[in-house]
Amino acid sequence: MTNKDIRKTVLVTGSSRGIGKAIAIKFAKEGYNVIINGVRDNDSLQKTRSKIQEYGVSCLAFLGDMGKYQKVKELFHLIKEEGFGSLDVLVNNAGISYIGLLTDMTPDDWNQIINTNLTSLYNCCSLAIPGMVNNKRGKIINISSVWGNVGASCEVAYSASKGGMNGFTKALAKELAPSNIQVNAIACGAIDTEMNHFLTEDELLTLTNEIPSGRLGRAEEVADLVYYLSNNNDYLTGQIIGLDGAWI
Repeated sequence: MTNKDIRKTVLVTGSSRGIGKAIAIKFAKEGYNVIINGVRDNDSLQKTRSKIQEYGVSCLAFLGDMGKYQKVKELFHLIKEEGFGSLDVLVNNAGISYIGLLTDMTPDDWNQIINTNLTSLYNCCSLAIPGMVNNKRGKIINISSVWGNVGASCEVAYSASKGGMNGFTKALAKELAPSNIQVNAIACGAIDTEMNHFLTEDELLTLTNEIPSGRLGRAEEVADLVYYLSNNNDYLTGQIIGLDGAWI
């Protein structure tokens, strides 16, 4: 038997950097085989793969847009072909943002946000669920945002996509609960990743002053919560769990 046969398997989308990378490394540390994904930056994806393999687990790195169904089908074909079997955990982390007035967005801008942040959920879940149902177990964790709960000015498309993710999470949890598959989402606040590096020093100071915890969250803190949700409490499902330092 290979370690693919005896270890559990997790797919983390959008995992070449930031939160997704931290999640993938956390699962590798805990002995999972890990499937990672990026869209354009193959160098970062391969560096993440090398880091994961340091923990003695198998890692499949796939470059492709999870917002495109055919690409996701290609990924799941590779997962089967490479001997990883059915997924035990699916982490839908792939996401992009757009900051600006709605009236300045083009239809292509809108569609890119919705496809990457929301359609990718359908694509990945629809292909992962049959194996989970067959095994009568599985965990699906969606990486959402506080803006999916309350909305953000100049981030309408992003807020809409994350609000859709929250509704998707609650509905799918009800659908899959009879099959012992749990679906939850984490509504992240301001996390210290490249997505926030556009902020000036003054803007960052203003932001942290608004957060009662007095700091940004760390990607590793998101990863720890994802891992906990993936390995504990089969009665916890359909929840949008805030991780924001009491910000919102």
